[in-house]
Amino acid sequence: MFEDNRSKRIMIVAHCILNQNSISDASANLRSQFTEIVERIMKENIGIVQLPCPELQCLGLDREDRLGGMRPVLEENTRIRESMLREGNLKLLEREIEKIVFQTTEYRKHGFEITGIIGINRSPSCGVETTTVKNEEVEGTGVFMEMLSEALTKDGQTIRMIGVKTGEIQESLNRLEALLKKAYKA
Repeated sequence: MFEDNRSKRIMIVAHCILNQNSISDASANLRSQFTEIVERIMKENIGIVQLPCPELQCLGLDREDRLGGMRPVLEENTRIRESMLREGNLKLLEREIEKIVFQTTEYRKHGFEITGIIGINRSPSCGVETTTVKNEEVEGTGVFMEMLSEALTKDGQTIRMIGVKTGEIQESLNRLEALLKKAYKA
């Protein structure tokens, strides 16, 4: 089954890697997408699965504060993180994560390789190695990525995760290259 021309390789990416229009006000470094990351994935013939934007889903495009873009980014990220931790938002995220786990299970069941998950470091929701807490960028995982990682682990799935930053293009590409090398060795 599925023995046609498809690569049977998938990369899961944070929503804003493909759509910078979704991120919080005053934090976009790029006009539309993280082109360098997208092109590198495409060069390897890896299909791209876009995660939902957890903040947009829970808080709306204005993140429940139309003046949020007037704050320093780390201060606004802290406010967003605290909002994401509200019980109703956590329940919404759980439902979104169930859909993602279903997709990864389906792909794997049919012999597809999930090459990795790429998040956005510093993000209060999608950070992988760093996130924002108490107005500082700190080591740690964003709310959504932490919940996703836990759900995948609970389901018995191990998927490598990396974080990138739109303001650090070469470092982000280096991180992606390392992820791809590990995938090829696996």
